[in-house]
Parts: sequence; structure tokens; C-alpha cells
Amino acid sequence: MPDRQFSDTIAIDPELIPGARNAIRDCLRLQPNERITIITDEATREIAAALQEQVEEVGSEHAVFVLENYAERPLTNMPRIILDDLNTSQVSIFCAQTQRGELGSRMQMSEIVNKNHIRHGHMVNISHQIMLEGMRADFRAIDAHSQILVERARAARRIHCTNPAGTDYTADLSANLRWLKTSGIITPEKWGNLPGGEIFTSPFDSNGRFVVDGVVGDYLCQKYGDIQKTPLTIEVRDNRIKSLGCDNQELLEEFAAYTNTDENSNRVGEFAVGTNTACTHVIGNILQDEKIPGIHIAFGHPYAEHTGQTWLSKTHIDCVGRDFDIWFDDDQVMRKGKFLV
Repeated sequence: MPDRQFSDTIAIDPELIPGARNAIRDCLRLQPNERITIITDEATREIAAALQEQVEEVGSEHAVFVLENYAERPLTNMPRIILDDLNTSQVSIFCAQTQRGELGSRMQMSEIVNKNHIRHGHMVNISHQIMLEGMRADFRAIDAHSQILVERARAARRIHCTNPAGTDYTADLSANLRWLKTSGIITPEKWGNLPGGEIFTSPFDSNGRFVVDGVVGDYLCQKYGDIQKTPLTIEVRDNRIKSLGCDNQELLEEFAAYTNTDENSNRVGEFAVGTNTACTHVIGNILQDEKIPGIHIAFGHPYAEHTGQTWLSKTHIDCVGRDFDIWFDDDQVMRKGKFLV
């Protein structure tokens, strides 16, 4: 049975309530006649309890699952009882911390989300700080601005970006590869991270130097946090990693190993523009940092089911930089990390 009533025994920090209300009411727009599945873990129980409290105020049927009650961590597969429950819901939230090797289990979850067109909020590695910052954004305003940007991006054939750390990188785009908007207002067409605030595609091609002076994703983010003092320099040719450089040898080796997991792990699968203006500084958590206004790219899984990309990967690792200048074709849309549109 799900852990439905666990929130009754947890003292919820009142500071979590505004972000939880945003998630349930504005981002997911949960209705009383809908059902929601909440997946959490021991480390994130209080945030999940704040979300559950908002669900109860709406009056929706719901189930809550604490992962450690159903399987050992790290997960090799998402527990069947959770997947079966997810199949009965119109709305869902994954609100838990990642562990190394668990991406496959989350992909099992996302397969059901995509198949059933569930409005899904993905809160991987959510923290109290994010609940007090990025999750308190005005998501309706961010959605309106993201719509303006995604329309301009869809009309562009090339996006070029630079930053003070040495990035000089160009993505070539294709009309056959779709741009997605995940602004925090979640629809049945595409699940989204919470906090939201980005537009993204899978590039047709990309080339140049991308300097990661913010954070890298997946479990490496938890280990290394903000890497501004030891940035990772990635040379990309023909949309694949050509060479890597970093003064932190351990990070360099782990990133190299991660991006050599399968034949497409070193391939640029995602090219994105962060649009959440409530995210003003790098905090060392990829969930929020990739929403900072600027550019981030990811190597591996290209969300082919949404972008229309023709290849796959079982890995996905985001790379975030700082303080970008960005051009859509010849039009500059950002200067020093600030939008001009």
C-alpha cells in the first residue's frame, strides 16, 4: 500500500508552503476530480509532505510512495507498485534525491508519463533552498516570456553564444527538430522540471568550445556542486565531444567516463535557454541552475520522443555556464546574462 498518510506525522516548515502551492495549483493545475501520484524518498519527505498538504486542500485523490519502503537504493528499476499506481493518475510528481545509476528507473517512469500524457512535475534533487527561490517564481510571467523566446528560436537557423569563461559555441538548428517550452506551466504534451523555466531542442549540429563554469548534472552535481573555480572545458566538433580539460582531475575523469557510457553519451542531445528570472545565481544544484537565464547543453539522451531526434542514449548529463551573450541568427537576445527581449 502507498504511504498516503505519512504527512500527518511530519512538521512542515511554513516557508515551504508558497513553493508547494505554486507546484500544485499554478504549475500542475491539479483539479479536485483528478488523481495524483507523488513519488518521494526519505531525504525529501518534508517537501513531499508540503506538496501532499496542498493536494489535500484541493481535495484530489492521491497516493504517496517513499522509495526506500519499496526497494533498495540505488534503484535498478522503478518498483512495479509505483508504476502501476502511476498508470491510474492524471498528474504526478517525482520529488526525491538522485543516486548514481538510477537514471534508468526514472526513464521507466517517464515512459508511462509520456504514454498516458500525465501532467508530471519532475523535482529531482529538490531542496529547501530551491523551494524558497526558484519555486517561488511567477510562472505565468515566465511562461509568457518563454513563449516569446521559443517563437523566435523556432524561426532561427543558428544560435551562437559566448561567455567570459571562454565559451564560443554555435548550435545549428533544423526545422525537423522541435523546440519545447518547459516554463513551469505543465501540460499533457510535455512533462517538465519544477522549478520550470527553459526552452530547448536537440541540435542538428554544434561546434565550438563550451566552458562549464556553473554545474554539471546527474550525480556529479551532488558531488562537485559549483565548479566555477575549476571549470570544465569541452571542445565539441560535429556535435560530439572532441576533447575535455579541467584542473580537477577527478571531475575530468568521471565526466569522461560518464560521456563514454554508450555510443551516443558524448553527443550533444539538448541545447537549451534558461528563462526563470527568479534564479539569479548558481547554487550548485542542477535542478535550479539549468533554469538560470543563459545557455546549457546536455550530452546523451535527446528526448527524441519530444524533439524528433533520430538517435537515443541511456545517459543524460547537463552542463551549465554563466553570464552569456546569445544571438539568434544575427539578433542579440542576451547580454551578460540579461535578456534583451
